[in-house]
Amino acid sequence: MSVTSVYPVLMSRDVAAAASFYRDVVGFETTFESDWYVSLRLDACELAILAHDHETIPPGYGALPAGVLMNLEVDDVDAVHRRILGIQGVQIVQPLRDEPFGQRHVIVTAPDGVLLDVIQPIAPSEEFMAAYGGV
Repeated sequence: MSVTSVYPVLMSRDVAAAASFYRDVVGFETTFESDWYVSLRLDACELAILAHDHETIPPGYGALPAGVLMNLEVDDVDAVHRRILGIQGVQIVQPLRDEPFGQRHVIVTAPDGVLLDVIQPIAPSEEFMAAYGGV
């Protein structure tokens, strides 16, 4: 077996609105779009949005995401942060900040209860350096 791709598929009440969020906030581009499913791509990363009540979802499994924190690692979180500030209605729940464990990041609310954590790796503090195991 050869794996060709792995990507999250987020169930949504409003597929078009969710897809617009990821296009507008992060810059994903549409690779396929219907009223019940949208496939998005940004560089080598893929994301899909699926109607939570679509017939392909097995009975009892159409619940919307809960407790989902989606990480998006970028090379310039400050640029994404500036982009976010220019978009009406995007709620920042964790302001842009540096973490001692090696991240500069900002967290925003995304549709359907998902949190989007936009991360840029930075050098960790001495305290956390050992946790990286020489990587």
